[in-house]
Amino acid sequence: MKKSLTLLLTLIFVASAALTGCGSNNTETQANGSDKGTETKTEEPKKAEPFELKLRHTQVGDAKKNRFAILEEVVKTTQGENEGLTIKLDGVESDINRKEKLRGEMAAGDIPDIFDVFGSPDAKLYAGQGKMLDLTPILDELGIKDKFTGLGPFTLDGKVYGLPIGASAEGVFYNKEYFTAKGFKVPTTWAEWEKLLADVKADGKTPLAGASKAAWVPLMVTNQLWSRTAGPEFAKGFATGDAKWTDPTMVKAFAKHKEWVDKGYFKKGELGFEYAELQTQFVSGEAAMMFDGTWQSSIFKAGGIGEKMIGKVGFFNVPAIDGGQGDQTAMMQDTNNGYGFSAKVAEDPRKLAAVKSFIKNLYTEDMQIRGLVEDGVLPAMLVDKAKIDANVTDPLMKEIATVLAGTTSSFPAFDALVQADVNTTLSIEIQKLIGGQTTPEKLAEAVQKVQDEANGQ
Repeated sequence: MKKSLTLLLTLIFVASAALTGCGSNNTETQANGSDKGTETKTEEPKKAEPFELKLRHTQVGDAKKNRFAILEEVVKTTQGENEGLTIKLDGVESDINRKEKLRGEMAAGDIPDIFDVFGSPDAKLYAGQGKMLDLTPILDELGIKDKFTGLGPFTLDGKVYGLPIGASAEGVFYNKEYFTAKGFKVPTTWAEWEKLLADVKADGKTPLAGASKAAWVPLMVTNQLWSRTAGPEFAKGFATGDAKWTDPTMVKAFAKHKEWVDKGYFKKGELGFEYAELQTQFVSGEAAMMFDGTWQSSIFKAGGIGEKMIGKVGFFNVPAIDGGQGDQTAMMQDTNNGYGFSAKVAEDPRKLAAVKSFIKNLYTEDMQIRGLVEDGVLPAMLVDKAKIDANVTDPLMKEIATVLAGTTSSFPAFDALVQADVNTTLSIEIQKLIGGQTTPEKLAEAVQKVQDEANGQ
């Protein structure tokens, strides 16, 4: 047994030695190039060095899941086109991104490579500080400079520093099923509108969904009110000093908002509710109407939080107010929200190439149509009407389109027209007004004081 084992081990040793010798000879032969029949070893292709882009977006929450899915698809395509690229997604709620995160990052110089940004006044301010990438040559290179409905909010001194992701408008969503059951009709005059609010309240429902923890939400309503009392063009004069927050027509709008709060037309305790609660109140049937942006039409699609209301939601414009100034059909419509890019991207050729890919993949006619159909975001680019008609089958989106077609002018949201400090003060004051801690007159005085300071007066 021991002999057999010894013999076996000896044979293994001899065989191993022979194989080692063969390997050595083969290597030597290949090195000398004397064995023409030996297969040469091919080198593995060298992998590109990894690099990263940070992308700050605001597509967070269930209501924005469709547009987040579109963004993820664009990111995946862009990564596939740029070897070694990883795009790190950083989702932040819109108001926090705009008023806290982005402002701090711009001050510190630690800016995301790609970031969600408001065009006016934010992008123009940051561009003036040299913080944003000039996109003008990129748009020329990609051949899309003339494909947008408007780039004004992102343009400074003739150069483009950001691109709008879509357009939006603000109006009243209403519960068609409830209206029909109660015999209510869409108001066409201010008297009918105020009667409707009173009748809904008397029926035991909340007339308008309310969620004012973030001040921009109730300010959508106030902005619409003063566009009726003071006129849609009035707010353009704040930053120049040509218009005053203390003007009687402005005070009238603040007073009307306070009147609606006092009459219980918004849900009690609205200052404690986040924006998402606005949709919850409407979808649950607690509120009969909801003043909000057209982007919210996406929640009334399959898989959305308002799926059960598909076909039961309508949309209308706030009627003309008695004695109102200017065009009384005007609605808030703009293309002020989009993406900007850090100026530092230009220092890295690979990052610059990746940014070009991102823009090429996101800003297409097909993506604009998908945004409209899947998410209710109005196009910010010129899109063939025939394609829109062929793709838009949702009755709510068709109703929104009809309402928009019935307007003869539009106005931008006020925060695109005033300085950041003015916006902050107005936000504080509107919440104080809702909470009964100030009056319409004192609100107007407080905001005008800061406006004068911002204007250097």
